[in-house]
Amino acid sequence: MTHPHPHLLSTRFLAGVTACLTALATLLAVFVAMPAAAAPPPKSPRPSADRFADEPHGFASLAGSTTGGRGGAVVTVTNQADLERYAGATEPYIIRVAAAIEVAPFGSDIVVASDKTIVGVGTTGEIVHGELHLKPGTHNVIIRNLTIRDSYVEGDWDGKTQDFDGIQMDSVHHVWIDHNRLTRMGDGLLDIRKDSEYITVSYNRFDTHNKAFGIGWTENAKTQITIDHNWFNGTKQRNPSADNCAYAHLYNNYLSAQVADGDPVWSYGNWARGRTKMVIENSYYEDVQHPYQADATAELVQRGSLMKNTAGRRDSWGTAFEPRDFYPYRADPAAAVPALVKKFSGPQRNIGTDTVLNVPADYRTVQAAVDAVPAGNTGQVTVSLAPGTYREQVRVPANKPHLLFQGTGSDRSKSVIVHDTPNEYGGSSGSATVLIAANDVTARNLTFVNDFDEAAHELNSEQALAMKTTGDRIVFENTAFKANQDTLMTDSPQLTRISRVYIRDSYIEGDVDFIYGRATTVIDRSIIKALSRGSATNNGYITAASTWKGNPYGFLITNSRVTSDAPAQSFHLGRPWHPGGEPDAIGQVLFRDTELPAAIKSSPWTDMSGFPWREARFAEYRTYGPGAAVTPDRPQLPDADAAVHQVSNYLTGTDGWAPHR
Repeated sequence: MTHPHPHLLSTRFLAGVTACLTALATLLAVFVAMPAAAAPPPKSPRPSADRFADEPHGFASLAGSTTGGRGGAVVTVTNQADLERYAGATEPYIIRVAAAIEVAPFGSDIVVASDKTIVGVGTTGEIVHGELHLKPGTHNVIIRNLTIRDSYVEGDWDGKTQDFDGIQMDSVHHVWIDHNRLTRMGDGLLDIRKDSEYITVSYNRFDTHNKAFGIGWTENAKTQITIDHNWFNGTKQRNPSADNCAYAHLYNNYLSAQVADGDPVWSYGNWARGRTKMVIENSYYEDVQHPYQADATAELVQRGSLMKNTAGRRDSWGTAFEPRDFYPYRADPAAAVPALVKKFSGPQRNIGTDTVLNVPADYRTVQAAVDAVPAGNTGQVTVSLAPGTYREQVRVPANKPHLLFQGTGSDRSKSVIVHDTPNEYGGSSGSATVLIAANDVTARNLTFVNDFDEAAHELNSEQALAMKTTGDRIVFENTAFKANQDTLMTDSPQLTRISRVYIRDSYIEGDVDFIYGRATTVIDRSIIKALSRGSATNNGYITAASTWKGNPYGFLITNSRVTSDAPAQSFHLGRPWHPGGEPDAIGQVLFRDTELPAAIKSSPWTDMSGFPWREARFAEYRTYGPGAAVTPDRPQLPDADAAVHQVSNYLTGTDGWAPHR
């Protein structure tokens, strides 16, 4: 807007214990006689309860880790052509599969190139009648949360006529296969071949199939693979079969309901073949023939697993290796495995629905992360900002909704987005450090600043916005907004269109009209600081509302506290802004249950650009503190109207929006 601007002591304490407490002494003796528990791992990057971590664990986390398409654009696909295009591209992509994609011709390959994340959105992502294929040299691939199914060739139970795997990879490295379901394919469900390295296969379901999961087809003992929390149900063999693996770590897997076809040899659970070194821990075998077996040339260590209705080979010899020499982990108790794996394996409703873009680890700037979000975005995307100062302007266009900007520091001051552009260069939209034009955007634990130095410049329009919004359903939680004139503008795309903004547990500072615009805006449980400009009589105006006359709800400042370093009786609560002289912009502002400082004038509302404040809709209700009073110049909201001027009334709209709940 344009207007003139004057320059736990813990103290350990041992209680006395008498010799007559024989029961306690006996219990202590038993405890001391127990073998010492194994020392816990030094750390765990993935606690047992975290079943949905976006970071790989096990071997896929080593030697640079597996990041998939991070740093690339996020795309959503619902058809084969788009899946093939993005999966096979040379640049990185995060590919969200949001439909059941039927692949044609039947059994065809979808080639997956390096630096890709392919993730199903909730439980909607399926690859039907087709295979995901990683060719030699492919690396850094994440395949998550998909159902891959139904390329089975009728009558070919042994899978001899076609090579229709679910996922096949040859001579690859750094691949994470997680939370998928693979069922009824034409050959193997998962085929990891020819010296592939740094692989983790976790939380998948392999079911209703003959040859589930094979590893090897090589003379070299090279592959390093972690296989955990998978459910092999109704499969016959290769659960997995590991041929010439340098290191194969299997833990917390559940093998159940093995196909019972009377085959004395080729119905089995886990098989360490060739020169494989295999460690099996805390797994559960139920209704399985030959639960685990090893060639004479292999080494297999088993510890902590449980058996139920099993028969046949349980081979264990050699020393294999110690997985904790490579990475930390924590295995669940074997008895808990069936319930855990049944619940947490396979596609999950909460995976793929929120895509996390890390700044600056994967995207150098905040704007680069926003640019990676697809137009028409329908899934939640979190832009995660590490602690730091990001000197840039950020623009969120109207076609990129459902964003969350999340600061990851210990408080909101740790992640700061700052710029220094005044209104002179592009108006309010050009000035704003951050401009949010999209709907359904939330910011948490961040600080937004415009540090333009108005004292050092002589411009016609020195207003400098830290934040401008025009979208609907915008939420700011634990955020700070810092500038001088026009700090925070909450607006809408046009006068008669209502946008809503909810600001909670936040901090806003400025001097002239530093909370302004026509959006319906609730500022709840926050601190507003009115900055002194050095005047003894007029240091500025907190609000400048331009609410459309057809909208009963403009600004509600409630359960908050206004502070100021300005002299007593030198600050206004607000004035009515009619942009461009618009007569239908009749500002509505209510200060409710809010503390006011001595800096507030006894007549706190004032005219603006020829429009009298008394024609606006300004009021207070139960304000308190040294700056509060009830006088003819301070309209008070009647008690009868207070019931319809609460947070819910301002925000509900026609869609029942209730971020405050």
